[in-house]
Amino acid sequence: MKQVVQNYKSGELALLDVPAPGCKPGGVLVRSAFSLISTGTEMMKVSEAGMSMLGKARSRPDQVAKVVQSVAANGVPATYRKVMGKLDSYTPLGYSLCGVVEQVGAGIDDVKVGDVVACAGNEHALHAELNWVPKNLYVPVPDGVAPRHAAFGTVGSIALQGVRQGESRLGEVALVIGLGLIGQLVTQLLNASGVRVVGVDPDPARCELAERLGAAACGDPGSASVESAVAELTGGMGVDQVYLAAGGSSNQPVELAARLCRDRGRVIDIGKCRLDLPWNAYYEKELDVRFSRSYGPGRYDPEYELQGRDYPVGYVRWTERRNLGCFLDLIARGSVDVEPLVSHVADFEDAVETYRRLEEGGLKAVAVLFRYAAEDAPAVEAPEVAVPKVPELPRPSGRTAPARRSGPVRLAFVGAGNYASSMLLPHLTGRDGVELSTVVTTTALSAANAQRKFGFGRATTDLDAALGDPAVDAVFVVTRHSSHAELTRRALLAGKAVFVEKPLALTEEELASVLAAVEESGNDRIQVGFNRRFAPLLREARELFGDRTGPASLRYLVNAGRLDHGSWYLRQDTEGSRFAGEGGHFVDTASWLLDADPVSVYAAAPAGNEDLQIVLGYPDGSTATISYVTSGPSSFPKETLDLIADGKVLRLDDFTRASVYDGRRRQWAGSRLPKARDKGQNAELAAFVRAVRTGGPMPVPLESLAATTTATLAVRTALASGVPVTLAGAR
Repeated sequence: MKQVVQNYKSGELALLDVPAPGCKPGGVLVRSAFSLISTGTEMMKVSEAGMSMLGKARSRPDQVAKVVQSVAANGVPATYRKVMGKLDSYTPLGYSLCGVVEQVGAGIDDVKVGDVVACAGNEHALHAELNWVPKNLYVPVPDGVAPRHAAFGTVGSIALQGVRQGESRLGEVALVIGLGLIGQLVTQLLNASGVRVVGVDPDPARCELAERLGAAACGDPGSASVESAVAELTGGMGVDQVYLAAGGSSNQPVELAARLCRDRGRVIDIGKCRLDLPWNAYYEKELDVRFSRSYGPGRYDPEYELQGRDYPVGYVRWTERRNLGCFLDLIARGSVDVEPLVSHVADFEDAVETYRRLEEGGLKAVAVLFRYAAEDAPAVEAPEVAVPKVPELPRPSGRTAPARRSGPVRLAFVGAGNYASSMLLPHLTGRDGVELSTVVTTTALSAANAQRKFGFGRATTDLDAALGDPAVDAVFVVTRHSSHAELTRRALLAGKAVFVEKPLALTEEELASVLAAVEESGNDRIQVGFNRRFAPLLREARELFGDRTGPASLRYLVNAGRLDHGSWYLRQDTEGSRFAGEGGHFVDTASWLLDADPVSVYAAAPAGNEDLQIVLGYPDGSTATISYVTSGPSSFPKETLDLIADGKVLRLDDFTRASVYDGRRRQWAGSRLPKARDKGQNAELAAFVRAVRTGGPMPVPLESLAATTTATLAVRTALASGVPVTLAGAR
């Protein structure tokens, strides 16, 4: 299928061929009929992409701050790869469309195939021929509403949420600053609510349009006619509400709002304009400044948008979905007329040229629609992503070593997110003896991006295509934590070698299912992404430390830091605890240094924060204390480690410097000068590929991978019980 995309690094716009999305449970697959270009938001994004790198940095200081933090935590090379990987990727455009339901996912009973729906969301209502849309981001289109008008649903919801934030009342007077697409819709919604509107815009044509659609008066922001109209309509008191629907860097809108608003009036920001509030003006009138967040409650909440968990109507009357339905109802009843806003309708095949004309000013428009192929066009077969039941396989009589390969090792990646794109795939691209065969992702564009950047032979959203391909030798599972065990189990049963990023499992039951798949298939070719034991600096320090004869004491401080609000790592109900997700790294590193698997786990947590103190016991009496803290400053190194035994100390400072003290002298691993962080991903991947190619042992024994996972999961039990947990089956 085709989709409109933009490369944020180069500014290139393209109509790209991408894999068709699958129809996942909890949503519907929609074939687009019309999609709407947001001439404000989208064109701002298009304009930013054309800026220099310095210009991009100036326009997004919040992202620059994140880059600085990443450099402190991960070093310059890793941060550079991550940032450039994100910049040099195609990103989607669009967030408001109308289309026809082509497939219905499991759990959906409010629409059927053939129904016309309006869809919302900058990840789900894209300028693309097909979109998968979750339940709370689509609504059925009422009878009598044309599909081209229903495509306004999302931007209409944005305007509607702004009006709700203004708490307008019958008989009031409002000032709308900016008469673009959102401003025109706000004007109509206020007029339908019994509020008289004065509009402000430097474009006379937009002013004239707003007056035709119900505004009492409109004019240029510098015109005396605007102030005269406000004075006449309000008896000199000033307007009750001001809606900032303008963009740009000028501070004129907020200054005008203060001048024309009444005492204790309301100022609602809907657009993205400069907000240097003149203190005296806003203080003296005690103005109430409010923000309107997108389409309404539910926006940016993954449980609402992706998992379909609605808010009770008694607590949240107007959600994203209810706003979307309400706006379409207003169109159906004739309270809002969007047809006069349609300046241009372009065929979808002409999308790139349409954006070019808008950006260069050749096409001046309030609203532009893309028209797709006729609704009765032949359907594109889109793969079903729902996990099918794996057929029963005959139990093998015994395990046999895989044969040595003569050709390249063919790899399939399931998932191509930030970690895969910045820390794994760069080490595999161009490696001798490796062929990147297939990339599988849940969204069409991410698969196409990975194919373009890393040279995969095939991009798809169909997992079965990769698992069933006899040419694929190994499968990389680099998805969210909750899917690791199931995807690993399926890949093992399909006879593939598996590289799965940590964690291997989030529960004891998931771990048992993976081990059962190993037993059933006779396939134990698995590696978990515990890369730190492969770090060159740490390996060299271990060699300098040498063998030990007595028990050791190991201290590992992990300054994990706080996560951004909304991070999927925090979804403990689906993704497990944060330590369950990444703690295996540190357990594995300790066990590798002590050359044994843990036999006991004790854990404690200080009251009032998420910090953990974990003590692992080993068969020879050695102990490893892992301090996993989230409350430390980001300026402090992320990982420091000390190993003490036989009168010697191994010291690791955040994978940049390592040394060994033996009582007489200090020896440095690498050099005295700090190095760029190398946490072992390259060496780990080389070892995995070598094992797959030669049929030799996997880099880490399965027993050790299972023991590390068991110990990591036991932390939860130890915290709950307050006593050490003895691990069964530890060697």
